Amino acid sequence: MTAQTKQTNPINKYQEQTLFSITWPLFIELSLHMALGIIATFMLSHYSDNAAAGVGVANQLLSIFILVFNITSVGATILIGQNLGANRFKQARRLARSAFGFNFWIGIIMATVAFLFGEQLLAFYGLDENVHHYALTFLKITGISLFLESVALVFSAVLRSHGHTKETMIVTVFMNLISVGGNIIAIKGLFGFPITGVVGVSWAIVIARVFVVIALYFLLIKKLSIILNLKDIFHLHKKDIKDLLEIGIPSAGENMSYQFSQIVMTGFVASLGAASLAARVYILNISMLCYLFTLAIAQGTQLLVARYIGGRQYDRALKRGITTLKIAMLASFATSLLIALIGEPLLRVFTDNPEIIAVGVPVLWAVAFIEPGRAMNIVLMGSLKSAGDVRFPVVIGIICMWGIAVLFSYLFGIMWGLGLLGVWIAQGMDEWVRGFFAMKRWYSKPWERKVLLHEEKANI
Repeated sequence: MTAQTKQTNPINKYQEQTLFSITWPLFIELSLHMALGIIATFMLSHYSDNAAAGVGVANQLLSIFILVFNITSVGATILIGQNLGANRFKQARRLARSAFGFNFWIGIIMATVAFLFGEQLLAFYGLDENVHHYALTFLKITGISLFLESVALVFSAVLRSHGHTKETMIVTVFMNLISVGGNIIAIKGLFGFPITGVVGVSWAIVIARVFVVIALYFLLIKKLSIILNLKDIFHLHKKDIKDLLEIGIPSAGENMSYQFSQIVMTGFVASLGAASLAARVYILNISMLCYLFTLAIAQGTQLLVARYIGGRQYDRALKRGITTLKIAMLASFATSLLIALIGEPLLRVFTDNPEIIAVGVPVLWAVAFIEPGRAMNIVLMGSLKSAGDVRFPVVIGIICMWGIAVLFSYLFGIMWGLGLLGVWIAQGMDEWVRGFFAMKRWYSKPWERKVLLHEEKANI
């Protein structure tokens, strides 16, 4: 074996990893994450529809905070992947430390905001008094553990970037066992414990997050020999932070815009009444099943595209994105169509309220229309970010989410009386328009105009 061949082996280790080997643990991990949310909603719905609606709204706010943490973790995933593909291992490890230190402080700030200003944040929704009580309880308790979530996201991003998706999946399995066990105890009052409802469910999530941080840190030490210390918190590498934010802010900006637009649309739905709000929470949980596979295969594709771009294998990156797109669109449509066909019995799993079911069944048919367009967004917008084209997704996202989804949600749902169905139709229009923009952009090969990592960085 020549010296040159030996030198290229580390690159091949990352570039030649198959999509299947990366994706199947991601699929199981995402399934467990979604199952956790669905199970919690299912249990709470049998405890109280108001409790389920309140926790659903609070989770929407918490998602905003988590998106702030994702600014760093998204940047870390892309930059570490590109450095690994380019055989720059020292820079990859330094980025991991910088991402941890930065997210630690961001997590502390967000946890403080959630705890101190939760009531003011929820006031925007104009919730019923009973729903508001449950939402505030959940927000304050789980909010104090947001800094753990911020650290866990970075740890997970570092492990995934190095291909350790199976290990993060195993951690998720145990996290779910803790959360589900806590939910059962809180709502059913098993083993002599009192029924604590939303309070108990909230503390179960806090305990699960503590476990996740400990377990993921152990994996960082064992698999990557990365040991973090106080220096990593107080002495941040400024250039790394700048690079992470240059990628992460535009990348997370699209999701941030989406979450804020969802808050506005939730306000529209809340004005339609408690039944529509509860139906929205249940359908959001059900619709997760439709794009579960898409999320997993898209995340696996993102990791590979970042490595291919880092190794300047541009044609390979282009083909990988298109092949994944075809698979994701077909899978999401088939799943959403099946769910629509069994819509009523599926909703009855969550509630026996005939008003909620009447509102929800037509919306499930609209979901079948939306999901292939959503698949285009998830796959291609994510791949564009991995290729270094990070500003295009957020620009198109902001224009379409607010100019189509929010505007037409109000027109269809409120002004023209279509209610929750009108809101979902507007979201479908948004997904498809953004999806077509993403496809056109992907075929234009944006990396030929802009490649994030320039050759001079190899000399750092």
